[in-house]
Amino acid sequence: MTTDATSLRDRFRALHAEGCFAIPNPFDVGSALLLQHLGAAALATTSSGFAATLGRPDQHVRRDELVEHVAALCAAVAVPINVDAEGCYPSDDGGIARTVELLAGAGAAGVSIEDYDPEFGGILPLADAAERVGVAAEACRASGVVLTGRAEQLLYGSGDLDEVIDRLCAYRDAGADVVYAPGLVRLEDIRRVVDEVGVAVNVLALPGVPPLAELAAAGVRRVSTGGSLSWVAYGAFAAAAAELLGPGTTAYLDSMLPRSTRQAAFTAG
Repeated sequence: MTTDATSLRDRFRALHAEGCFAIPNPFDVGSALLLQHLGAAALATTSSGFAATLGRPDQHVRRDELVEHVAALCAAVAVPINVDAEGCYPSDDGGIARTVELLAGAGAAGVSIEDYDPEFGGILPLADAAERVGVAAEACRASGVVLTGRAEQLLYGSGDLDEVIDRLCAYRDAGADVVYAPGLVRLEDIRRVVDEVGVAVNVLALPGVPPLAELAAAGVRRVSTGGSLSWVAYGAFAAAAAELLGPGTTAYLDSMLPRSTRQAAFTAG
């Protein structure tokens, strides 16, 4: 582990100590450089957004591809990178612990592990999921990487808030530094999660989620975007292409990223 990586991990951990920060999710080096230029204090990968750059659906990226992606992002920017590692590839050689080791070696400041397993075909039983978080936590401690434990029930339409909180508390007890239940929207639910889990909470920015200032007042430490910035970018691309290939007009050019911003953001790249 290099001194720079250690410094970034310390900085990332400190960001969770107080206040609330946005951690947007780039999908490639260019989007990471642009977000850094716009002032992001930290960044997080997106499994669905990165998979899209390879022309694949979510959960169809190999571990070696993810590690290479993380290494490229970490080499390009000077802010901490948190990695959406899905389930941390438990079936790959060396399993979860080796995945964390590889991502730490690529420069990651944080890693997240979720309890949805496509091989299992759904949400893992709580005991199995907490055991996996424990394995990841031990590996993260060895390198100083911040671990986020994710409860996916709300995204997959299973379980209620009580079950989600039980899972988040179990992941906390297993060693997660941060907990995250993507799909929380109501401020009262978010406040309850913050009050009951007692560690840093990440909230996913979704339609209906309160503004960052209200989330900060509720005690949320981190707000991420998941794959949404990727799909906004792809949506703009598709709309522009449809205009060009349909009526043949070029009004889409009015929304181009200014040259000055491109030059400023990509100079380091």
